[in-house]
Amino acid sequence: MTQVSAILIAGPTASGKSALAARLAARLGGAVVNADSMQVYRDLAILTARPKAEELALAPHLLFGHIDGAVNYSVGRYLEDAEATLADLRARNLLPIFVGGTGLYFKALTQGLSDIPKVPEAVRAEVRARAAGRTAAALHAELAESDPAMAARLRPSDSQRIIRALEVFAATGQSLATFQGLKQRPLLDPILCRAIFLAPTRADLRSGIDARFESMLAEGALAEVENLRRRQLDPALPVMRAHGVPHLLRYLAGECDLAEAAQLGKSDTRRYAKRQFIFARHQLPTFQWVEPALAEAAALTGNQKVS
Repeated sequence: MTQVSAILIAGPTASGKSALAARLAARLGGAVVNADSMQVYRDLAILTARPKAEELALAPHLLFGHIDGAVNYSVGRYLEDAEATLADLRARNLLPIFVGGTGLYFKALTQGLSDIPKVPEAVRAEVRARAAGRTAAALHAELAESDPAMAARLRPSDSQRIIRALEVFAATGQSLATFQGLKQRPLLDPILCRAIFLAPTRADLRSGIDARFESMLAEGALAEVENLRRRQLDPALPVMRAHGVPHLLRYLAGECDLAEAAQLGKSDTRRYAKRQFIFARHQLPTFQWVEPALAEAAALTGNQKVS
């Protein structure tokens, strides 16, 4: 195999990324590094489909389940963790194999992140306390008053990004839009990486998503959500919006039956998978699209491309 500095494996949920990464790490003397924004949370090992025991046994796995659900983990923090992880793996002469479904993480790794000033923790806490219990629409209206340029870029329902914009404005007095054109140097040179995007057929993906959701329920996903419910975390936190969580919480509250909750969870996941394809097509130009059956060969040789 041509020498590369890292292998990057992206793709929609339920496309076989984790198993592929573990096999490659075992074969190439590497380590698997998480690039999925939900698999960082220790609260949801099953419902976020973190690697299974047999995959973990094949090679070191890093940045999985290392964040508490009460934390609003950001792409900026992810890059800090990834930078430290890369330094560690290079010191141990292990090939980094990044795997996950969060396109923004891969974009940040290979293209750099907007150079946004760090928001002091006191400012962050003040903004989030003010936002607690308010609707996304109300937060968007507040943003429109202080930062109309950024408000125009964000959906009124996107509470997470709206709060982020409010934090930056409170900390700097400037619009988040001002900083978004300024890029930090990326951690990975895309020219030196082998980057693939697993692209199953629509039928295979649909059946894979449905089967995996049922499997997660059988493995104890409902107990995970019950434990999360007992923590009484802010509903706006990312972990509370993981696919399946809102609907299973409704089931636990007696607002729907389990079959309805499961069906809604599957539907949400399928819509998310569609967004993953769209993001990769427009935002990850260096990634080679491959059929899952040909993915291992593509990761090793750079061939087997599909349209």
